[in-house]
Order: sequence, then structure tokens, then C-alpha cells
Amino acid sequence: MRQVVLDTETTGLAPSEDHRVIEIGCVELEDRRITGRDWHFYLNPERDIDEGALQVHGIDSQFLADKPVFADVVEDFLAFVDGAELVIHNAPFDVGFLNHELALLDRDLGTIEERCSILDTLEMARRQYPGQKNSQDALCRRFGIDNSHRELHGALLDAQLLAEVYLVMTGGQTRLSLGQEHGGAAGAREAEPVRRLPAGRRPLPVVRAGEGELAAHRERLEAIAAQRGEPALWEAGSS
Repeated sequence: MRQVVLDTETTGLAPSEDHRVIEIGCVELEDRRITGRDWHFYLNPERDIDEGALQVHGIDSQFLADKPVFADVVEDFLAFVDGAELVIHNAPFDVGFLNHELALLDRDLGTIEERCSILDTLEMARRQYPGQKNSQDALCRRFGIDNSHRELHGALLDAQLLAEVYLVMTGGQTRLSLGQEHGGAAGAREAEPVRRLPAGRRPLPVVRAGEGELAAHRERLEAIAAQRGEPALWEAGSS
């Protein structure tokens, strides 16, 4: 199964007020493993950035002045996400903005939902941890995922963190080295499984059968074989 963990940064809060996407970050998962393939671009929104949004992500108009517009990268972006399950925290926000960008192009490119299935980790967290804080920062703290290097929001960094959060929430974890730099489509990075025991709990001891127990087991198998007139299936398969 191919999944793409996705995050965006924007000029403001509402596509209905013609706010635009200024950064898209994607991290690929294949069969629950981080593959090392990323897709990341900063975008020129061709409009001002709200002060509130600037305080969240710190991306200003001067930095974005020489960046491509969405129309320049849309084909590459759609090729990366097409057919995948998108894993997004608070999916209606990001999907709404991406659909707004697609609609502005007037090129009959459809919607994100027509191209991808959507998994909202915020809704998943609310079901698993009702009544608790379920922001991405709160989930990082809950699962012991280090995000101390994150001073401001960034689409690629947030997608990398969300990939770890998602893997823990769904039954496993892949540790990702976030100190490396990632540009565009991707440098490989190693993934290693992380196993944690609850605090204060020691690993269970492995107790092996003694010679007397093995002999008793053998006698029991021989008695069953004599009664049935044939060896057990696993005994026959090993001969």
C-alpha cells in the first residue's frame, strides 16, 4: 500500500478569502515503511501573507518572490500523489486549500478526493484519545517523538513528524533522522524499527523446556500416533 503523508502552509486560514498555498511537503510510505522519497516545494502565492500566518510558519513574501507558482509544479505534484492514500492532520484544511489551487487553474484537473483516498489523523486521534489534546505537537509529546528542533511550522518537517506519529498510532514506529536536509524528490535515509516497553516493565524471560519435559512431550506424541495409526501431520511433514 502506498501512502503519502502531506502538509501545507498557507497565506491565511480561508480559501474562500482567496488565501493560497505557499508550501507543500510530502513524505512517501510504502507498506508502512518510510521510503526516503519526499516531494517539497515553496510556492509564490502572488498575494500578501496574513500576519497571523507569518507568525506560525515564518515564511515571508520576500523569500517566496522567486519561487514557482502552483501552476508550474501542479503536474509534478499530482504525479507524486495520484492513487495514494493521503495521510493528513486536519485533512479538510489542507485538502480544501489544494482543491482551491486546482480550481483556480481552470484546467479540469478534478479534485484531490477524486485522485486519492484521505486519512485524517486528527479524526483518528480524537477517536483513540477522546477528551484529550490531539494537536500534532500533543501527539508528538504523547508518543515520545522529538520535535524540539521545530521552532516554526514547516510543511516538509511537519509531514516527517506526522509520518512518525501515524506509524505509532497504527501499531508501530519507524525512527526517522530529521537532522538531515531534504530537497525536492529525495535522498535515501535509513529507517529502523523502535520497540518500547511500558515504563517500569521488564522484558519477559524466555523459559525453555527441560529434558524431562521434552521426553514427556515425545511420549505423548508417540501415544497419539499409536492410537491414530499414523504420525501427526507435523511429524509426517518433517520426515
